[in-house]
Amino acid sequence: MARLNVNGRVVEIDAPGDTPLLWALREQAGLTGTKYGCGIAQCGACTVHIDGEAVRSCSLTLDAVTENQKIVTIEGLSPDSSHPIQKAWLQLEVPQCGYCQSGMIMAAAALLAKKPKPTDADIDEAMTNICRCGTYNRVRAGIKLAAGV
Repeated sequence: MARLNVNGRVVEIDAPGDTPLLWALREQAGLTGTKYGCGIAQCGACTVHIDGEAVRSCSLTLDAVTENQKIVTIEGLSPDSSHPIQKAWLQLEVPQCGYCQSGMIMAAAALLAKKPKPTDADIDEAMTNICRCGTYNRVRAGIKLAAGV
């Protein structure tokens, strides 16, 4: 039994310690906004925040996370979709199919928390998520809109 701090509340997870955090969040905690994409930490669809850092949850096991660490999923980013990144995503219609967008939003939110006025180079470095639809220009525009740059 693992105890995790997810979106501000303690959640008990009944799964083996080698279970990827992604599956614990989706299957035991019922937080299905975090998506499975590749399973090898390459695509970023599974991105969550752990203590403010963007982390690929498909490659992190339950044993690697403690109850003291704060995990935030897309469901916990804002209760009413009022985070500046979410508002910019809607305004600019960033997603096409949308599958990768929860991970993209989480990566972008972590970037803005560290660098409120990111440069193109900062965005290129932080946004390593893969979008099969190729909405990268709209992602960049959304980040800039949210940052006011």
